[in-house]
Amino acid sequence: MKANKTIQTKASIAKASMRHARVAPRKARLVIDQIRGLNVTYALATLEHTRRSANPIVEKVLRSAIANAVEKDSSLNPDDLVVTEARVDKGRTLKRIRPRAMGRATQILKHSSHISLAVG
Repeated sequence: MKANKTIQTKASIAKASMRHARVAPRKARLVIDQIRGLNVTYALATLEHTRRSANPIVEKVLRSAIANAVEKDSSLNPDDLVVTEARVDKGRTLKRIRPRAMGRATQILKHSSHISLAVG
């Protein structure tokens, strides 16, 4: 019989998410893994100084989560917030066709992501 393990996480104050972001989940996870658990100011600095295609999208979601937290509790100092939860899920895949030689065609898959962040 297996014992259920409960994982204690920090309480999140506010959340933000973006669905169907036009970046591949694999690329977005590389960015999300860098900021998970960081202070918000360090996370924004990290996003600003790394060169990845998913950085602007993740930064937009993070700034939205910060704004949601400040809107929820106006006495809150935004510099005290920490990224408590960061997740990237697979979105829908757009299928496109590219013509090739001798009348053939190949399929181009354009992946999308669902990005979720919570700060606390």
